[in-house]
Amino acid sequence: MSVVVTAATGQLGRLVVESLLERGVPAAEITATGRSTEKLAGLGDLADRGVNVVAADYTDAPSLDAVLAGADTVLLVSSGDFDDRVGQHRTAIDAAVRAGVGHVVYTSGPRATTSSMLLMADHAATEELLAASGLRTTILRNGWYVENYTASLPTYLEHGMVGSAGSGKVSLALRSDLAEAAAAVLTGEGHAGKVYELGGDAVTLTELAAIISDVTGTSISYTDVPVETFTGILVGAGLPEPLAEIFADVDRSISVGELEVDPRDLAALLGRPATPVADAVKIALSEPSA
Repeated sequence: MSVVVTAATGQLGRLVVESLLERGVPAAEITATGRSTEKLAGLGDLADRGVNVVAADYTDAPSLDAVLAGADTVLLVSSGDFDDRVGQHRTAIDAAVRAGVGHVVYTSGPRATTSSMLLMADHAATEELLAASGLRTTILRNGWYVENYTASLPTYLEHGMVGSAGSGKVSLALRSDLAEAAAAVLTGEGHAGKVYELGGDAVTLTELAAIISDVTGTSISYTDVPVETFTGILVGAGLPEPLAEIFADVDRSISVGELEVDPRDLAALLGRPATPVADAVKIALSEPSA
């Protein structure tokens, strides 16, 4: 088989490549792509192990045509460019059609087509593009990473956790668990046409603050505030207002249950339950990037 992993210079994509190798996919059959020449250099160890490391950009159709030619399966990792994410995905999907790719796996978001969350609109539009493309597809609606929160530990230690999630729960999973699930789909059978809602155990942010407190040995509180207040706090912390509104809207979405998903899909793909949240927090905080 020939597997292309896009955005492999990012954390999720890199972990998917590692998981493919662990599953015994020959390195020569894996292509890892990224648009940043500097970041591609960081994949040198993968190249040394025989993985094809190639530059490709969602805004550059010829680069996608070149890298997707002959590909059996492609992991389309969603773009981090909020300005034209759907346009970039359309370019990649069109390239996959031209290349005759056998199977496209897309990393979407929780309840993408029914969610009211601002961030999900681009995912919903991309899922529509994939449905209309005629390609064999699998949708991985990845839930929230534990690392989305543990990366903010210095802020929590100084100011505590602040948000607008109320008593709503968010399903959390390690990035590595979601990467392992993606690799299972890329190498397995029977996944075409499926939509998987992927998340681990669900917790409130109050519960998450208590877990982080237990793991770090430092008491961290969670303070709930109105969405408008949380938006102002984020703007005060230096975020541009449009981005602050998007992030505050995530908490609003948690408060109405849109980020809580059934953990069974992820467990089925992993062949085991997702890493429990307390263990996941410990693992995430032990990583150099934490």
